[in-house]
Amino acid sequence: MIEVTVYSVLVSLLTRHRVVLLKEKEGDRYLPIWIGTNEADAIAMRLQGTRVSRPLTHDLLVNVINELGAEIQHVVVNELKNNTFYARIAVVSDGREYSIDSRSSDAIAVAVRAEVPIYADESVLDQAGILPSPDIRTLPGESQENLDVFRDFVDTLDLDDLGE
Repeated sequence: MIEVTVYSVLVSLLTRHRVVLLKEKEGDRYLPIWIGTNEADAIAMRLQGTRVSRPLTHDLLVNVINELGAEIQHVVVNELKNNTFYARIAVVSDGREYSIDSRSSDAIAVAVRAEVPIYADESVLDQAGILPSPDIRTLPGESQENLDVFRDFVDTLDLDDLGE
């Protein structure tokens, strides 16, 4: 398993599809995962520090797990099959470890709320990970870190045939 962080949540200006972009913590690969509007909003809201008056679904799940005396350890995007990402939420309760099946978008939304590590299986990164092109140039005074290297990539994809 390779630790990743949420690099960005992007919205295609042409298609309005959303993608969460994970980045290797100790590497250069990015993992784009197409997600639904609600999950994109849930992840982005938490990353931006937006607070809501009542718990949203992912908040509720984290609250229930905590109230039952369990602890979320981490999440892992563990499989890519038929263009669908699969994830597991690792939970410990009374010394017993549980691995709960989840959509990747929901697992990421839970992880950012519980403030736990996010991992990707190396095979998933090998299949779907992308590297920034060495041909991409930055403007004078602009850092490579701030360059959104994936905007054109996202805007040109046709995702109508993909399921979540």
